[in-house]
Amino acid sequence: MPRLQGKVAVITGAASGIGRGTALCLAREGAAVVAADLNSQGGESVIGEIAASGGRAVFQYSDVTSETDIKSAIDRALREYGRLDIMFNNAGLVGAVGPIESVKAEDWDKTVAVLLRSVFQGIKYAVEPMRKAGGGSIISTSSVASFLPGAYGAAYAASKGGVISLTRAAAVQLGRDRIRVNCICPGVIATPIWGGISGMDDPAVLEQELGHAQTIPRVGQPADIAAMVLFLASDESQWVTGQAMIVDGGLTVGPNLPALSAEVPSGYRGPSFKK
Repeated sequence: MPRLQGKVAVITGAASGIGRGTALCLAREGAAVVAADLNSQGGESVIGEIAASGGRAVFQYSDVTSETDIKSAIDRALREYGRLDIMFNNAGLVGAVGPIESVKAEDWDKTVAVLLRSVFQGIKYAVEPMRKAGGGSIISTSSVASFLPGAYGAAYAASKGGVISLTRAAAVQLGRDRIRVNCICPGVIATPIWGGISGMDDPAVLEQELGHAQTIPRVGQPADIAAMVLFLASDESQWVTGQAMIVDGGLTVGPNLPALSAEVPSGYRGPSFKK
């Protein structure tokens, strides 16, 4: 039997990268999926692929900086499928980059809104339907940048570190409701988020530049993270909560990231599908 048979998942940032890979994975394992994203074309593509494989999925246009949009994505799951079992707060971007003294306050705020405030809102609106369902699993995307920040990515690192602390605090509160709250810290994963960094939008270039940055000498794939999401979403992890699961090919064991230490122009990098 599929590991998520009868379960319902909302995934933010589901149109590309980790979100897309996870939507496909969870659907294969029996979950009905609400794919939430700003990228309508990518979102419709992923639900089409799920449907073609016999799975169940709908696309919900969502700006994760909007509290209304996050609530609407969860409400869509309840209308379409009658329950919520899995909330994957995954949407992300690079955001504000550059020396701290050059980062604009508004770019900092926009970065935190996407990477941290959206996770708070996803947890907030998942609680009540999960209580009604008798429990559930809330999973969020943090990053190894929480532990190994790049020289010019303070806003990103601070936001992702906040995701870990928020995860732990929510786990303390919600354990009594059998709602598990965990996060995942990916390492170098081949996703569109790299497109604006050092020209590494070509997977071959990304592999050449960063494939040996970790102990396992290859760049990670969305499927590597999806496998951890699947574990945390399934009943196999029913005694796991409040954890930051590092999935990085050994990057945090002994990193070698010269490409990420190079100076980069200041600015703000938005969603990867908007060039």
